[in-house]
Amino acid sequence: MKRKGRTVTKRGSKPNLTIATGLNGYANGEMNSNIEMRKRDTSSSESSDQAARLMSRSDFTLDEEPPLTTPQTPALTNTSFHNLPAADRRNFLLLCLLYFLQGVPMGLATGSVPFLLKPYLSYGQIGVFSLASYPYSLKLLWSPIVDAVWSPRFGRRKSWITPVQVVSGLAMIYLGRRIEPMMEQAGANGGAGVWNFTYWWFMLVFFCATQDIAVDGWAISLMSPPNISYASTAQTVGLTAGHFLSYTVFLAFNSKDFANRWFRAVPAEGGLLSLGTYLTFWGWAYLCVTAGLAFLKKEDKTKERDSIMDVYKSMWNILKLKNIQTIIIVHLIAKIGFQANDGVTSLKLLDKGFGQDNMALVVLIDFPFEICLGYYAGKWSTEYTPMRLWCWAFIGRLIAAVLAQATVMIYPASTEVPFWYLLTVIGEHVISTFMNTVMFVAVSAFHARIADPVIGGTYMTMLATVSNLGGTFPRFFIMKLVDLFTEATCIPPTVPPAADSLKGALVTEAFSCALEPEKNRCHNGGGTCNVLKDGYYTTNILCVLIGTVTFLLFIKPAAYKLQDLPLRAWRLASGNRS
Repeated sequence: MKRKGRTVTKRGSKPNLTIATGLNGYANGEMNSNIEMRKRDTSSSESSDQAARLMSRSDFTLDEEPPLTTPQTPALTNTSFHNLPAADRRNFLLLCLLYFLQGVPMGLATGSVPFLLKPYLSYGQIGVFSLASYPYSLKLLWSPIVDAVWSPRFGRRKSWITPVQVVSGLAMIYLGRRIEPMMEQAGANGGAGVWNFTYWWFMLVFFCATQDIAVDGWAISLMSPPNISYASTAQTVGLTAGHFLSYTVFLAFNSKDFANRWFRAVPAEGGLLSLGTYLTFWGWAYLCVTAGLAFLKKEDKTKERDSIMDVYKSMWNILKLKNIQTIIIVHLIAKIGFQANDGVTSLKLLDKGFGQDNMALVVLIDFPFEICLGYYAGKWSTEYTPMRLWCWAFIGRLIAAVLAQATVMIYPASTEVPFWYLLTVIGEHVISTFMNTVMFVAVSAFHARIADPVIGGTYMTMLATVSNLGGTFPRFFIMKLVDLFTEATCIPPTVPPAADSLKGALVTEAFSCALEPEKNRCHNGGGTCNVLKDGYYTTNILCVLIGTVTFLLFIKPAAYKLQDLPLRAWRLASGNRS
């Protein structure tokens, strides 16, 4: 029967079940944790077999109204991969592949490309390029469309995954053939071309975000209910591997110094792998995987559709909750204190001469630490209250930002990077990424705890979106501040160098070289760029001060208060659920 816009099943009648979950909220948590039944991504006709299996479980209930403080949370079975049913194993590997493909361009957009742009652009202009990652933080805005618009003949999820991956593959092939000239044009005329370059990557990330929405929804119906936690495992494994390959591994093989040190007997220009070649290869890989997906993988047929307006109404009703408004404010301001460290420290080390090969080595060593320590962070989030652990990591991340600035300040004057300094950078990087991982795992556990199981998918996606947005929107302004606070003057050479040693017009008078194009013009013209005040130091101190003040006056009290609220404080009234 219908009651206030929600389907309710009578005792003794045939149940109409919808099984869904928010993948992003618990991706780095423990894999054997409980998962909630959420109404979002699949219809009853799409998962009748899942419903039958669920009804046979001992903990299944047809209670119409679960207690407000104890949502229905069926326990998961703790099954090893080798003991999974053959269908689940195949579907798990498929999900890993789809998430991996998604991680490849994301690793480039958020990791490698900003490093490669550094010789062409100032920090403020790299901040413009950071806008390319925004679609991933705003995907909630069009996720209801992906859920509601599809072809019954082709499949609910394949209707989006297939065309989106085809367009992504073609875009990567197009970029691969033109990427080097486009990067040079981005820095031409004082960086005026950065907006056109950012547009291409914005669209590529937009396609990745859209693919993520569809894959998240498909993962719920691909894995059987007792083993649905493997969907989250596939997301973590695939995205991490794709990002790791496109960030750490690619930077290493793209570095001239790395290639000359480890692979070449005779030094040569250029790395072993160019950005254009890398993009072209993965563009064709996208097309091949998509062709196999379209013809070899069948999707369960269904004709029922969720209403777009129902999802938007649920989102609006959630946003009207006072506690939700508080946690949104916390998410939007919490990461300001770390933005200079997260966005500028590595670039500043490269600016100092640290080298792409050394930076790739640092991230390569940091990767296993991040995975292992992330596991323990998941255990701690169950031992301690999540927001208390989150606050502890918040303080640690502020300390890590101070340590990062100290690491940059003590950069050695020698031409070769000493081993002790390499260890110092590795230690600072491990501390920073570990605190970041602890914060993410803790807040994800809190999101999973407070989400209303009736509309859990919408609830979790909204919270994850706001959390991501809090880490992306300040970066543009932080990069601008670094340029604004930097003071540097180009000093002409006292003795004019030989004409054949110059790479540009001879510098004959002093000018400001605070921005990267002017700095390059100074060096190419034989001048010396004398930095009077480094804007990175000022910006980082300002960020840490803002983070400390907001944490003590608002974030910490609000987080502890939200932690102590009962679950009913996060629930919508029945009449407000779509």
